[in-house]
Amino acid sequence: MSLTKRTARPLDHLVLPVAELGRARQRLTDLGFTVAEDARHPFGTENACVFFSDNTYLEPLAVASREECEAAALAGNAFVARDHAFRFRHGPEGLSAIVLGTPDATTDHIRYRSCGISGGEMLEFSRPMRLPDGREGLGSFRLAFAADLRAPDFFLFSCQRIRALPVDSALLHHHQNGVLGITEVVLSEPNPTDFQYLLQEAVDEREVSAHSFGMDIQAGSAKLAVLNPAGMEAFYGRSISTTERGLRGRAVAFRVADLEATRALFAQNDIEFAEMGGRLVVPEAPGQGVIFAFGA
Repeated sequence: MSLTKRTARPLDHLVLPVAELGRARQRLTDLGFTVAEDARHPFGTENACVFFSDNTYLEPLAVASREECEAAALAGNAFVARDHAFRFRHGPEGLSAIVLGTPDATTDHIRYRSCGISGGEMLEFSRPMRLPDGREGLGSFRLAFAADLRAPDFFLFSCQRIRALPVDSALLHHHQNGVLGITEVVLSEPNPTDFQYLLQEAVDEREVSAHSFGMDIQAGSAKLAVLNPAGMEAFYGRSISTTERGLRGRAVAFRVADLEATRALFAQNDIEFAEMGGRLVVPEAPGQGVIFAFGA
């Protein structure tokens, strides 16, 4: 294990497989999010992202061309191969990957390999993006993957923004629901600490908070939580299997500017939610593959 000084990687974004972008866009819009224009990857997938002012974002991901995706997976594209495997085992919607920001994906890749958690060969690509004002932008990225064979339906990767997407537009950062950023990403596993090493090395952070419901690790301003079945029941009112092993993406928690305004918007748009622990908890729906929780 490396003894060099660690610099915890912050949360960059979340990969959320969806059946198709149109349905996801409608659901996210109904929830009060501002959704960017559809954008195509050069390997057959497409997204319609939701950007936040805390420099994180959601990436609803759909398959634009199955043929291109299959060819990319055969050529060793770990991103596409893992997305394909997730959809095969769990259907087209959910949370498949946590993405961490990094200034140097190559160094992360070397470290992941030395720690025995490499999830595949590095990936570098560029994609275009259309801004709300009609301008075109181009983003370039370099990815390094981390995974554990005991959790085949979930992975992490660090993302180096070689050429960042031009998303400083006030229009893209303004959301009707008042969301300012992501505060927590929730995974589940009957014995959370079995995956402590994976998360520590992926985030490059040794400090972990263990508790009776699971464990937490900080990734920048967001917390990554792994909850056992009792924790999922206590915090999200969700019953899950006590025997199904492996990490599963379950929920995303957001910080909002005005919870009462968010509540009023949900009532106006007929959004189902429950109130738990001072948060509005919205269950999964078509186009929204995991629980969303909104709090002040």
